[in-house]
Amino acid sequence: MKAALIDHFTTPPTWQDYPEPQPQEDEVLIDVRAAALSQLVRARASGQHYSVRSLPLPQIAGVDGVGTLPDGRPAYFVLARAPYGTMAERAPVRIDHTVALPEGLDPVLAAGLANPGMSSWAALAERARVKPGETVLVNGATGTSGQLAVKVARHMGAARVIATGRNQAVLDSLGADATIGLNASAEDLALRFASCLSEGVDVVLDYLWGPSALALLSTAARLAPHGREMRFVQIGTMAAAEIALPGAVLRSNSISLMGSGFGSVSLPRLLHTIGALFKAAAQEGWTIPLDTLAMEEVHQAWQRPGSDRIVLVR
Repeated sequence: MKAALIDHFTTPPTWQDYPEPQPQEDEVLIDVRAAALSQLVRARASGQHYSVRSLPLPQIAGVDGVGTLPDGRPAYFVLARAPYGTMAERAPVRIDHTVALPEGLDPVLAAGLANPGMSSWAALAERARVKPGETVLVNGATGTSGQLAVKVARHMGAARVIATGRNQAVLDSLGADATIGLNASAEDLALRFASCLSEGVDVVLDYLWGPSALALLSTAARLAPHGREMRFVQIGTMAAAEIALPGAVLRSNSISLMGSGFGSVSLPRLLHTIGALFKAAAQEGWTIPLDTLAMEEVHQAWQRPGSDRIVLVR
């Protein structure tokens, strides 16, 4: 069969011949139809993601995808047995690593939705355990994941949603109850956060880390209503990998700081959240902008910007 083969960590995968997989007793052979070229896929293929313990080469690229089961049913699947990946004609996958697609959900859209949509669904449902009527702030809402996070928070019953980001035009299009532009100095940023935090924020979904996260946490420590817990869920590090957080910030108010991702949420629970996400997407008619390329063009796709929007299809 053909597959997107990783020969070296420093170069993009190439479409090559690879031995046909033979499913083991607890596996099914998926006929792959689509796989997203996400930041997670890139990071794992380069050996840099924290979820990679060892990655012997050569290896087939891809973490998740959508295809058909042997009985013809469409399904999402994740983590093919190494060295196989999801960017191939076929993939051997444990049956409990698959999720049926609801009727009416386009398979290519499902492949593109899974990773960015799961990030907020898992953070809200599994980590923050958001309740209807609460206030949710999405820090970094202008990317694909952040835009979906606003929709997911609404779907889960958030009474008020606050969105932050640098692209004001995108912020204005989200339908959030309030927006905060991040193009500001640290001092101005703290002032911008002050008004919303003084009214109380129950959950923060943070896709950025860096200066905006530090400003949020520091301002919350000073201004959040006494006794009202704020659950701060760290999801991504698009702005910075580290911050210098004074211990007093966490001691001076009721702030719960946690992460959400592989490791902090078990794989069975992540698959459960993806199933729930797909049902909501089908019901609500959610879409995201996607660029589709043929899977054999993986080498060229790897070098294109906007990888969180690229889905490779067969």
